[in-house]
Amino acid sequence: MLDDYVLPKQSFVACPNQDVTYGLGYFAVDEEPVVMQVPDFGDRFWVYAMYDARTDQFDHLGKAYGTEPGFYLVVGPNWDGDVPDGIERVLRSPTELVMAAPRVFLDDTDEDRAAIKPIVNQINAYPLSEYTGAFKTVDWSASPSFPVPEVEGETAWVVPELFFDQLPTVLANVPPMEGEEAIYESIRQLLDAADHDPQVKELLVETAIETENAVVKPLFRWRYNGKAAGNGWNRSVNNAEWGFDYLNRTATAKSNMFDNRPTETQYFYTDHDSGKSQLIGTNDYTVTFAPGELPPVNGFWSLTVYNEHHLFEVNDLNRYSVGTKNKDLHYNDDGSLSIHVAYSKPDDAPAANWIPAPSGEFSLYIRCYWGQEPALDGTWTPPTIDHT
Repeated sequence: MLDDYVLPKQSFVACPNQDVTYGLGYFAVDEEPVVMQVPDFGDRFWVYAMYDARTDQFDHLGKAYGTEPGFYLVVGPNWDGDVPDGIERVLRSPTELVMAAPRVFLDDTDEDRAAIKPIVNQINAYPLSEYTGAFKTVDWSASPSFPVPEVEGETAWVVPELFFDQLPTVLANVPPMEGEEAIYESIRQLLDAADHDPQVKELLVETAIETENAVVKPLFRWRYNGKAAGNGWNRSVNNAEWGFDYLNRTATAKSNMFDNRPTETQYFYTDHDSGKSQLIGTNDYTVTFAPGELPPVNGFWSLTVYNEHHLFEVNDLNRYSVGTKNKDLHYNDDGSLSIHVAYSKPDDAPAANWIPAPSGEFSLYIRCYWGQEPALDGTWTPPTIDHT
C-alpha cells in the first residue's frame, strides 16, 4: 500500500491517478487462499478491485456495495477447504492467479494525508495459514522502495518476438471461458505446428511483430478506445468486465491498464481539442463545466493531464489533476467551473484552476468514480475543450 498519491515518475503502468492511495498485491490462491482485511473507512470512498488473470473483476468490495469491515477470504477455482470463523465472505476467483488493487480516496490536503495513514495501515493481505481473527497492521510508510526504471514511456509488458513462446504457459494457467474451448484448441494446434516446423514458427514471430506495430500500437490512441462520448471525447466500455470483448481488453491493456468496472468508474479521454486538433502544451486550453454539469458522481471526479506516454510529466507544482480532492477551486460567477490546461499559466487563470501541461503532445482524462446514472448511461456529455 501507498499512503499518499503515486509518485509522478512511475512508469509501471499507464494512466495512474492522483486521487487515491493505491495498493497492489499478486496471489496464487489455489496454492493457498488469501485473507483480505477491510478496515472501517467511515464516509471515505474506497474500492478493492479484485482481478482475475484476464483483468476481469470477479467480486464486489467497496463503499458502493455497502461492504462491511472485516476479513474476506480469496480462493481459487479448485479450492475446497474449510472456511474459519470470523470470515465475512468467500471471494472465488475463476483463475488461480489474482491481483488485488485497493483504491482509497485522498483529499489533496496535509490534514487528510495524516488522517488516512492509520486506515491504510489496516489494509492488509496474507495467507490463510497466518489468519488469527485479529487485524494485522503494517506501517506502509516504512516499506522499502525500488528505483524507478529508466525507460522511455510505460514499461513494455509484451515482447512480440517472445509472444508465442510465452503463450503456452498462459493457456495452461488461464482456462478457457465457456465458449472459448474451440479457440484454445485452434491456438494449441497452431503452436504444435510451430514446434514441428521452423518456417511456421518464423511466420508466427513475424506476424506477432507486424501485429504489434500495425494493430496494437494504434490502440494507444484514445479514438480507438471505447466509444464516442460527445465533444471529441471517447468513453470506456466493458472495463474490467471484458468477457469476449477482446478488442477493448487489448486497447485498455495498451493504453490504461487495470480499469475499474463501469459501475465503479467511468473513464472519458481524448487526445484532441474541440477543433479535432492534437492537444499540445504550447497552446492554452479551457475546459468549462457548465453550471450543474460537473461529472455526476456519488464518489469523486477528476480531470487529469497525461503526456504522450499516458504518464505524468513532472512539473514544479506537482499538480497533474484537479477535481473533488481540491478544496480551493474558483468557480465563475454563473456557477460554472473553468479548468485551464497549458504549459505556462494563462494570465487570467486562477492559480488553483491551472493544470500544467507538457510542452509537447498530451491527453486529457476524466474519471467518474461511483458514477450516477447520467455518467453510466451516456446522457452526461464531457465539456468542450476550447483552444484560446
